[in-house]
Amino acid sequence: MSMPSEGGPRRGLLARRLVQLYTGLTLYGVSMGLMVRADLGLEPWSVLNQGISRHTGLSIGTVTIVSGALILLLWIPLRQRPGLGTISNVVILGLVMDATMAWVPAPSSLGTRIPLLAFAVLLNGTATGLYISARFGAGPRDGLMTGLHQRTGRPVRLVRTCIEVTVLVAGFLLGGSIGAGTVLYAVAIGPLAQHFLRLFAIKGLPEQPSRVVARASASPERAILPE
Repeated sequence: MSMPSEGGPRRGLLARRLVQLYTGLTLYGVSMGLMVRADLGLEPWSVLNQGISRHTGLSIGTVTIVSGALILLLWIPLRQRPGLGTISNVVILGLVMDATMAWVPAPSSLGTRIPLLAFAVLLNGTATGLYISARFGAGPRDGLMTGLHQRTGRPVRLVRTCIEVTVLVAGFLLGGSIGAGTVLYAVAIGPLAQHFLRLFAIKGLPEQPSRVVARASASPERAILPE
């Protein structure tokens, strides 16, 4: 009697991880585009990318791709290793962001923009849970945070705060949009991401320390949350 092959379950697990990765990244790009369309303030990195976009004439999606690639170069001296999710993150977010903005017109009334912003932040949390739970590697910005933490020995919370404040200030000085959406994102994304990381956790993956936030537990719901 032949032993059952493990190839089928492994292929099924890989397929699910790939679906979660690319669904999550696509939805993340959509959420970023919707936040721009809501025009009530962006998250820090998008503030910077929008500011650069306004000075270069490049679309914000193109700037997102270029900045992601440049940040990835900083991984080299920090000795971080990119994964499939890292490379996919660099390419997909900007493309989907621009496509979303091309398809979704900018609403004129505040009564439409507020719900659009709330939906975008919720969608961003959902997307975060999907793509990080797939465990194909951190995004370039999270890897920068982790690398600086490991090289400097400073707490993750401090490193992340310093990076995002610096990015936010630079983006604001360049003309990026700061507003209620910036505050809502800062307050809501942690709890939302934690919830969806638990919801979309994939059973059957080997336990391993998070590569996104050092000293986090092996459980994926801790993957992007500072201790």
